[in-house]
Amino acid sequence: MSMQVDKSTLFPSDVCAEIDKWIAKYPAEWKQSASMPALRIVQDHNDGYLTTELMDKVAAYLDMAPIAVYEVATFYSMYEHSRVGKHKLCVCTNISCMINGSDKIVDHLDEKLGIKFGEVTDDGKFSLKEVECLGACGGAPMMQIGEKYFENLTPELIDSILKELD
Repeated sequence: MSMQVDKSTLFPSDVCAEIDKWIAKYPAEWKQSASMPALRIVQDHNDGYLTTELMDKVAAYLDMAPIAVYEVATFYSMYEHSRVGKHKLCVCTNISCMINGSDKIVDHLDEKLGIKFGEVTDDGKFSLKEVECLGACGGAPMMQIGEKYFENLTPELIDSILKELD
């Protein structure tokens, strides 16, 4: 496809350097394999979500069709396409968590934060996301915040976790 774009104009230099580290892990003709980490890097540098413009820039950076980037970004649930809170609470509602009371956890979070799945608190501090299995079934019900898992959740534990987040 080779569009010959000046990559340095697409993203700040620190973002380019991070993406380039991933591109270097693949043979030159397979640099498109870095699309997933590139999307994550760009998302992280944009307050946790992607825009069409940013996805277009990733496509240009990796010399690929924009639709190919959109396909990746819309297929995987770790990519966000609208504003998220500073702390994105990902609550598992799959079978093990459901059997162990994730509905009560979700109800508690709804009441405590005043938001439903897909929403952000007015202060921008929290967003709530329903997710499929995160592989911690033995500690159900559970949720993920950032890179950290919280298991065996109770309303009291939720309150303690939320209190610790700035």
